[in-house]
Amino acid sequence: MLLELRIRDFAVIRDLSVELGPGLNVLTGETGTGKSILLGALSLLLGERASSESVRAGADRAVVEAVFDLEGRPELRDRLEELGIATSDELLVLRREVQSQGRNRAWINESPAAAGTVGEFGRKLVDLHGQHEHQTLLHAHEQRTILDAFAEAGPLLDRVAREHGELTRLKELLKEKEARRRELEARSDFLRFQLDEILDADLQPGEDREVEAELRRLDHAEELARSTGQAHDLLYGEEGAASERLAGARELIQRLVRFDESLKPILDELETAYHLTEELGRSLGDYSADVEVDPRRAEELRQRSDMIFRLKRKYGPELTHVLETRDRLQEELAELEEGHVTLGKLEERVQEVDQRLREVAGELTEVRARAAERLIHRLEELLPQLGLTGAVFRVQMDRGEVPGPYGFERVSFQISMNQGFEPQPLSRVASGGELSRVMLALKAILAAVDQVPTLVFDEIDAGIGGTVAVAVARKLQDVSAHHQVLVITHLPQLASAGVRHLRVEKQVQDGLAATAVVPLSGDDRVWEIARMLGGDPESETSRRHARELLDA
Repeated sequence: MLLELRIRDFAVIRDLSVELGPGLNVLTGETGTGKSILLGALSLLLGERASSESVRAGADRAVVEAVFDLEGRPELRDRLEELGIATSDELLVLRREVQSQGRNRAWINESPAAAGTVGEFGRKLVDLHGQHEHQTLLHAHEQRTILDAFAEAGPLLDRVAREHGELTRLKELLKEKEARRRELEARSDFLRFQLDEILDADLQPGEDREVEAELRRLDHAEELARSTGQAHDLLYGEEGAASERLAGARELIQRLVRFDESLKPILDELETAYHLTEELGRSLGDYSADVEVDPRRAEELRQRSDMIFRLKRKYGPELTHVLETRDRLQEELAELEEGHVTLGKLEERVQEVDQRLREVAGELTEVRARAAERLIHRLEELLPQLGLTGAVFRVQMDRGEVPGPYGFERVSFQISMNQGFEPQPLSRVASGGELSRVMLALKAILAAVDQVPTLVFDEIDAGIGGTVAVAVARKLQDVSAHHQVLVITHLPQLASAGVRHLRVEKQVQDGLAATAVVPLSGDDRVWEIARMLGGDPESETSRRHARELLDA
């Protein structure tokens, strides 16, 4: 529900705050006071384009802001959460700013937002019916939505949307798989060549490092044998070697320990050093004796190293990358070999889902067709009561070959305002006032199932009066039992039906004309109704007539 509309420096409005309540709210005032400007401002929050010309003379920007109650609309709270916009106290604040230099900005709950996103929320909260450019009823999507709401086709629509979404996903996947198969087929010979090249090498993880290490040993075999032999002699193998000297030192300290026990730790260390030196010397001797000079083996390793280097340069830079390339090539060629089976199963799946979609979309078509007949009957009973005598209403359903996310058909509401003329799309044959009354009739029929909480009607009283005006007022009251309704009117019959009455006045502020909105009650409201009746609002006769309308 729309709780408050705030407007600043928009057209002739300087600073205005309009509070609305539940039920039927009526807005009256003399011609030219700015009633339609209020709707123009509100339409900015429904996604209409902003113009710098709407900024009030002398101001640098115009601001339009609306406060909504989100009670009972959890899907909107979920959408806000999805956008990362905080909510509190079940309130939603939409704001648009139009600058005189042409730049526009928008906010949702003080968070910057795109104007389109503001309009997305606004259209889910307000239906505005007046001038053609604001008429949601003229949109094919809205007409289909109205028919589906009347048909209570929500569950079928959900099934159609799910099946269509799944079909779209599968078709995209099939398209990707087919493109992938074509790509692999075009590269298959090259892939096999690369794989054979790597497989023929019979590479092992870490082999490049092992080959390089062994090749270094073979290339320096003579030096390794000579130097380790010399080290063996110095430690163990020659007269006066380190192990012999350590043995002599050990014997000296052993004789001294019996005189001074504090030398015992030193003796232990000498014992350890002697055995370690002896062991190292023997190990170096064994190593020197085992070193083999093998030119043939060295040449084999050089060839192996060169081959590994070429493969690393081609598929590397490291051997692990070469092995990863081998695994990837094997997977791609396996994918190519299995692709025909995979594509066949996927094509079968596409056909299954397509068949299910067509079946459920066909059910939706039948439900819509039956609902369309009922809707036509109900409307043609109701329209004459609203001053549209002789109107003929039709629901045109143009069926396509392929079902979309909303089914097979495109729904179009058509009407003839004069008997004997073929029905045409609403936008071609109906005036703003007639469209508003058609919408009122639809909302009266759909009142209990319609999701949009706030309905705004402008021009609904164009060309009517008397008993038709009374009938329109009663229908507005009926609809307001399920919705918040705001109607701009010049008819006293409509104005007297409201539970909240607001009068638009033009005032002069700082030498400039400005629009103001005044809540009416008691004698002030009686005076306004008397003025609208066309008599002298100061006369008792006019006032008595006004009171009779209000009492009725």
